[in-house]
Amino acid sequence: MNGMAGMIVRRLLQLPLVLLAIIVVTFALLWMIPGNPMLQEGRQPPAEVVDAMNRQYQLDSPVTFFGGYLARVTGVGWVMGWNDAPFDLGPSMRHPDWTVNEIIGAGFPVSATIGIGAIAIALVLGTVAGLVGGLREGSWLDGGTQLVALIGISVPSFVTGSLLILLFAAKIRLFPIAGWGTPSHAILPMVTLSLPFAAYIARLLRFGLVEQMQTDHLRTALAKGLTRRQAAFRHALKNAFLPVLSFLGPALAVAMTGSFVVEKVFAVPGLGRHFVEGVLGKDITLVMGVVLVYAVLLIVLNLAVDVLYCWIDPRIELE
Repeated sequence: MNGMAGMIVRRLLQLPLVLLAIIVVTFALLWMIPGNPMLQEGRQPPAEVVDAMNRQYQLDSPVTFFGGYLARVTGVGWVMGWNDAPFDLGPSMRHPDWTVNEIIGAGFPVSATIGIGAIAIALVLGTVAGLVGGLREGSWLDGGTQLVALIGISVPSFVTGSLLILLFAAKIRLFPIAGWGTPSHAILPMVTLSLPFAAYIARLLRFGLVEQMQTDHLRTALAKGLTRRQAAFRHALKNAFLPVLSFLGPALAVAMTGSFVVEKVFAVPGLGRHFVEGVLGKDITLVMGVVLVYAVLLIVLNLAVDVLYCWIDPRIELE
């Protein structure tokens, strides 16, 4: 227990340094992108106005901009009395009436709802398919589940989403075509987003089960009279699920921060759409804010996966 607690503390202490490196790299890449966020389609202010706006947003100097941004994000600006909030992600350059905190606060719950639901659906579908394929290795059921998993990985989300809209929204009319506001609006985006994840889970679990069923202790269990299903559930499933567990950390972070394709197809006001629009419009503060949210989620979820790894299999070294 002490070793696990020490590992958690070390990882949390490393978090600020990792986030700082991510902020520096993201800012450098965004600054090198050509274009000016003050110049938008349908809005071409005079040069004097552009210069004034560049000074307002501190875009005339990368050093000044980055220093001010770092002070706001870390809370130093709030301690010094420069900002009203301890973790201020700054104003959005493309949406002058909104701050980045407000945009993320509005978009993240939508993306998180779809993402968590999609991973839950993917876990159910992928686990069932992986168990069927792993327990019936070489059968037509195994071949069928592998084929379906390959299709799920290969078919783009916009194709899957469009087909689901045509079938379940336009033809059968079980769900609304697009939009957000009721639980029924979330069903089709969740299913669309879940299918590639379910396919990966099915393949990982199937291969893990097949590998575990060939180990010596499983052969011994079968020789003692256990059926293949009993041996799998009692002795093989826990270890076979470890690759799936390692996949779930980053998968959940990706799903929760939004999929632009799925959100675009279903007109969902999630975080992914704002991120892509921010990149296209060089909205530096908005993109950096979304990247920070994704980075924190990824680090925390990977830490949770490592803790679960140690809990499921104590033989794994914490170091």
